[in-house]
Amino acid sequence: MTSGPLRVRWLGRVPYREALALQQSMFEHGSLDHLLLLEHPHVFTHGPRAELSSNVLVEPASVGAELVSVKRGGDVTYHGPGQLVGYPIVNVPNALGASDHVCAIQRLVVGTLQELGVADVGCLDEYPGVWVGVSGPNPRKICAIGVRLAHARTMHGFALNVSTDMRYMRDYIVPCGIGDKPVTSLAEEGVVVSLQQVADIVARRAAELWGDGTIERQDVAWKHVPTDLAPFSRGEGPGLMGRALVRLEAAGVAEGLSISARKPEWLRPKVQLGTDVLAMKKTVRDHGLVTVCEEAGCPNLSECWAAGTATFMVLGERCTRACGFCLVDTRKPELPDADEPRRVAAAVASSDLQHAVLTMVARDDLVDGGFAHVAACVHAIRDARMGTTVETLVSDAKGDDASLQLLFDARPDVFNHNIETVARLQRAVRPSASYSRSLSVLARAKAAGLVVKSGLMVGLGETSDEVDGLLADLATVGVDIVTIGQYLRPTSHHLPVARWVEPAEFTRWATLGSSIGIGHVEASPLTRSSYHAGEAATQVRVRT
Repeated sequence: MTSGPLRVRWLGRVPYREALALQQSMFEHGSLDHLLLLEHPHVFTHGPRAELSSNVLVEPASVGAELVSVKRGGDVTYHGPGQLVGYPIVNVPNALGASDHVCAIQRLVVGTLQELGVADVGCLDEYPGVWVGVSGPNPRKICAIGVRLAHARTMHGFALNVSTDMRYMRDYIVPCGIGDKPVTSLAEEGVVVSLQQVADIVARRAAELWGDGTIERQDVAWKHVPTDLAPFSRGEGPGLMGRALVRLEAAGVAEGLSISARKPEWLRPKVQLGTDVLAMKKTVRDHGLVTVCEEAGCPNLSECWAAGTATFMVLGERCTRACGFCLVDTRKPELPDADEPRRVAAAVASSDLQHAVLTMVARDDLVDGGFAHVAACVHAIRDARMGTTVETLVSDAKGDDASLQLLFDARPDVFNHNIETVARLQRAVRPSASYSRSLSVLARAKAAGLVVKSGLMVGLGETSDEVDGLLADLATVGVDIVTIGQYLRPTSHHLPVARWVEPAEFTRWATLGSSIGIGHVEASPLTRSSYHAGEAATQVRVRT
């Protein structure tokens, strides 16, 4: 039992490996109590002592499923659509033991099912999990449980069948290695209920079990529509933009400021074009390069360039995604320029840059997402100027481990991936990405031993409490540096600004982030991803 709120996150449909990486990082680096609620695409998982030869009855790929080995108790089990999966990553005294934690989860699930009207529900002494029909001759398993407890912290959890396709558990595996006991779901027991309704009950009861009875909850969009992306780009007009606005309204943001609304004084940048800035401009032009500093009209360009920091955009100027806040062109990209790493390195060396940031357009058209190209740029800069620290601000690589590893192996001094906004607004703001995937990418970078950074915009319709919760999530996966700045609408074809955020709120977020373990929080109205990037990297490295 802890004295604070339980942080409950509904993450939607999350690939198992992404969720596992996220769990692992929260388990190892976090100190706050979280309950992750989600569903998985079809996957069979098994513990180290599973009897695969006898308990996996089909080739998993033949039924559209993965087979994943995990460090938990139990034999083979199944996760898939229509099943509510809960991962409590909470602090539990080691003295209680894993068996006591399993009992706590059983009480949580039993209470939830009873509240839903399932009368004959409970546990069987000889088998883990939760069962219905426990007093009769034909008990049926409705919830699997498998946990890990180490260093007074837990991971893994439970999988409750709500409206699951039971063929995966009856025809394709022997669930949990129990061949003589049937499995069931709420739907098969005559209880017609949505995942959201079940999640609401579980969240409330879990807060009483692992928190002080209060919930700090954030949900991504509940409707799973993977093909509903936002194909608008610069110049295509407001018609296609309508989809993004519909999603924004569905997330609870109905109105915004006019693009002509006068900005407050604190959002008026003071640009000074000194000799250092002009020299950097010439170097960029001479090497045929593109900087985000100029492309995005960054208000901090002169300050950063004068301080020896610049951000180069590699892999072209066309992005394969269409985020609601971004001005980058979304026409079909051209092939990567094989000479670009050399030219970037030459620009860094000739400018005597102290800190170089490499950012990229999303390149979902490439097998590796463009990550080998970014890694080549890192190596080239190091070869050209050893004293320059290198930060990479990259896409999510669609969550692909092999692509991410290409960059991890290059060992950038800072690995940066922006989460951009709070969970509730993800689908409206960046429909081709996801909250859980971004957290998982950051978690995997941390597991690779890198200094990890992320950033977000405010003023899109989020609440201050939601930003507080996002900071808690970033801290729990081990993020070292966070940037927070005011969203500014590029054109009338982009998402509107919901409000101008007062400078005092940024100051509070910086203080909060530091208090929960984030090494450096750069927060101000005009902060952008690369603002004071070199200084932040130096501070974090000194501390670690």
